[in-house]
Amino acid sequence: MTDVLIPGGRDVRGTLEVPDDPDAVVVACPPHPQHGGSRTDQRLVAVSTALQDAGIACLRFDYGPWDEGHGEREDVRNAVRWAREADRWDGDPPVGVFGYSFGASQALLAAAGLENGAIDAVSVLAPTVRLGDELDALEAYGRLSVPVQVCYGERDTTVEWEPLVERARDRSDDVTSLPADHFFLGTRPEIASVVREFFERTLLEPAGLEG
Repeated sequence: MTDVLIPGGRDVRGTLEVPDDPDAVVVACPPHPQHGGSRTDQRLVAVSTALQDAGIACLRFDYGPWDEGHGEREDVRNAVRWAREADRWDGDPPVGVFGYSFGASQALLAAAGLENGAIDAVSVLAPTVRLGDELDALEAYGRLSVPVQVCYGERDTTVEWEPLVERARDRSDDVTSLPADHFFLGTRPEIASVVREFFERTLLEPAGLEG
């Protein structure tokens, strides 16, 4: 486990967890920072642990100072660029993004605005359609050409996830429902398992690295 400072003009700090000889890396985006969201979120930690077991490194980070979602979107992009730097790894591993709640929508928004080839797959847990008046995650999703996984709680009444799930099904993307509300109490092992399987399939199998 290594603490890192993400360059980009904002105070963005992260924790990088790396298995021996990682074959891929995933950037994990926390929930809303004004509601206590941080890189220590237990859903992110569970996913990170499962990814390490699969040979995938994980960068969990904290957003910089609150900026109505705009600066936070750039934080995600800068974290991806940092993870993408080839000289940090042995080779040029594929990069995925995972996010929960606010972080899920930020993952979609950031991925849609990054350079072609910067991200290879996106997994989101409990995303919401919009962040404020200007940040439209559904529109951003429509611009993505990489594999996407959308996981949601069947009893989640906290965020508006339904249009994103509909979009995922229209695109034949991966959709996973969980018997939970927005906070997914008691379902962390299931979350970690389905996210790990998705990234194994989308990041490792195309490169012949599975198993």
